[in-house]
Amino acid sequence: MLLDGLSKLEYRGYDSAGLAVRNGDAPAEVVKTIGKLKNLIERTDEGKALHGTCGIGHTRWATHGAPSRTNAHPHVSGNCKGSGSGIVESEVVGVHNGIVENYQELKAKMERHAYQFYSETDTEVLIKLVDYYYKKYKMGPIDALAKTIVRVRGSYALAVMFTDYPDKIFVARKDSPMIIGVNEKESFIASDVPAILSHTRNVYYIGNLEMAEISAGDVKFFNLDGDRIEKELTEIKWDAEAAEKGGYEHFMMKEIHEQPQVVLDTLHKYIKETPDGGKIDLSETGLTDQMIRDLSQIYIVACGSAWHVGMEAQYVLEEMCDIPVRVELASEFRYRKSKLDKDALVIVISQSGETADSLAALRMAKERGLRTLAVVNVVGSSIAREADHCMYTLAGPEISVATTKAYSCQLICMFLLALACAKERGCMDSYASYLNELLSIPDKIKKILDDKERIQWFASKYANAHDIFFIGRGIDYAICLEGSLKMKEISYIHSEAYAAGELKHGTISLIEDGTLVIGVLTQNELYEKTLSNMMECKSRGAYLMGITAYGKYDVEDSVNFSVYVPKVDEHFIGSLAIIPLQLLGYYLSVSKGLDVDKPRNLAKSVTVE
Repeated sequence: MLLDGLSKLEYRGYDSAGLAVRNGDAPAEVVKTIGKLKNLIERTDEGKALHGTCGIGHTRWATHGAPSRTNAHPHVSGNCKGSGSGIVESEVVGVHNGIVENYQELKAKMERHAYQFYSETDTEVLIKLVDYYYKKYKMGPIDALAKTIVRVRGSYALAVMFTDYPDKIFVARKDSPMIIGVNEKESFIASDVPAILSHTRNVYYIGNLEMAEISAGDVKFFNLDGDRIEKELTEIKWDAEAAEKGGYEHFMMKEIHEQPQVVLDTLHKYIKETPDGGKIDLSETGLTDQMIRDLSQIYIVACGSAWHVGMEAQYVLEEMCDIPVRVELASEFRYRKSKLDKDALVIVISQSGETADSLAALRMAKERGLRTLAVVNVVGSSIAREADHCMYTLAGPEISVATTKAYSCQLICMFLLALACAKERGCMDSYASYLNELLSIPDKIKKILDDKERIQWFASKYANAHDIFFIGRGIDYAICLEGSLKMKEISYIHSEAYAAGELKHGTISLIEDGTLVIGVLTQNELYEKTLSNMMECKSRGAYLMGITAYGKYDVEDSVNFSVYVPKVDEHFIGSLAIIPLQLLGYYLSVSKGLDVDKPRNLAKSVTVE
């Protein structure tokens, strides 16, 4: 059964595999191999060599420690001289998917308490830490897990077996995917649905910083305080959509976590390696260098989040390329009677490529003789087919109605266009350094996601908010627009975004005790001015949240809750600052028990006017 489940997850990639099986009160038997799963199958005689009713299996992709039998999972808490294989008398045996960032600090702590280590992995440290708390405080497995995960920085889907509890498995989760399936006689733990669909379609989704005690046909869930919590059993329907969440509770969270990869894919699509470091290649779009040099103006036309991409791109294009840019709502642009510059480029941005107003605006621009460029995610969509030129984002299918990864890829495409235009029009000297800044964005998004629990905690405190205001200046204002939309569309909390300088022109009258005001402060030149505007709100009773870049720690002296994102060139920092706001909207929606992926009254693609 374990081997079959592991075979269903081979697509995830791995370099070693292992099993641990308990048969009643007998010690666990651990078998580990390197290489393909077939090696483990052969070593266990097609799975017949291990007898028991309780077990865990794992395929490992090396992070800490090279691929080897010793570093393969499962790991044990005892001071084994070998690899932790064979009949194991250890109190705790476990597997772990994820990364423990502070494992060296924890390892040093364990060594001071006479623990010896046989592997190079962070997982062995995690298992021994569980063992330490279990023995030191003489507490139950759930309490030992709770004490452990409070000390751990990083991500984990952790499953452990204790000698004193021969028919149970205990699990804990943070960030890494995990689902728990049950039928009348059995229970299953996996990182993705395909591993268990041959046994059950009834699953629980365990949340972040939650734990569970699992026995045959029964699951008990606990929060970080060790209190019992109830979970709703979900039936998996036999269709592709249900099996594509990758263990995440919602498509939106899955898609938020896909952003580092899809942004990297989009960057690599248009940045080609050259002997001098790299070059943006737009040949696939059909835009030529001469066309770029001849541009007199750019119109960006879009709806919703795509319009917010345009708002941010406006600041970047105008500053980098020395070219006038107008950003228009498609539903307004198509009915405007204004004179359009015949040498302008109209950029239409749309995830689906089927947005009715955007498509109509594109057609109007073409009728009036303007050159058009589509930035779209869906190959062969109407807008992609009808535009003169097309620049595809590589976001992949986006299921959640609230866009996250498609928005981020659209933003990257606009940054690439800005750099290409600036270079061709002779407005830029440090082209290579800007490219390097862009290429650093995926890893920096991942760093933000790795620390998202602070946002989750903050969201739980403001789940009952009635009004939230976002303020910023310049690029920060554009970021606020998207953050506000994420808030209102999935959490149903009234939120507005304002250019910070406009507060005194009426908006500040809405501020009262407890009103949440979120300030985005990523632009050095505008930092102090926006912070002053936030303080005006605070003096009227507002609760302040500030988002800025690492290094601006003085913000903590002024705001009530601060969020930091990694430093990147200020033109591009919107790609990072939006991530905490996506997470905030998501967690507020979850806290309120709403349908995150399918908010009321909204559709993924607006194909009617």
